[in-house]
Amino acid sequence: MTARRTKIYFDGGCRPNPGAMEIAVVMRGEAFVEREIGTGSSLDAEWLALIAALRLARERGIDDAVLLGDSASVVAQATGKVAARGAAARHLAAFRNLAGSGPAPRVRHIGRAQNLAGIALAKLHPR
Repeated sequence: MTARRTKIYFDGGCRPNPGAMEIAVVMRGEAFVEREIGTGSSLDAEWLALIAALRLARERGIDDAVLLGDSASVVAQATGKVAARGAAARHLAAFRNLAGSGPAPRVRHIGRAQNLAGIALAKLHPR
């Protein structure tokens, strides 16, 4: 029997765009939300959420994680399917530095409705 991978959900956003950024990471039923982490674009916020998800996995000693987010562009850049340019290239470098020389972290795209971190952020700002 194989061990199950730990699913870690990440999401970031800002209001307005660009504006004040916030991120959320959900792991094992616990939500980690950081508000007002600086000013940037929604793409910056998504990247910072992915980096926070990986950092949390490393801090908890989780090597078998799959990082799940709804930003198709960040997932494509993080997995090398699309080139990262400008600020995204700097975020990618920080992500790779945190990942280290071991196996590349598993990053997957999921729909917005399945993103538990996005749901956590949405609860902060009900419409």
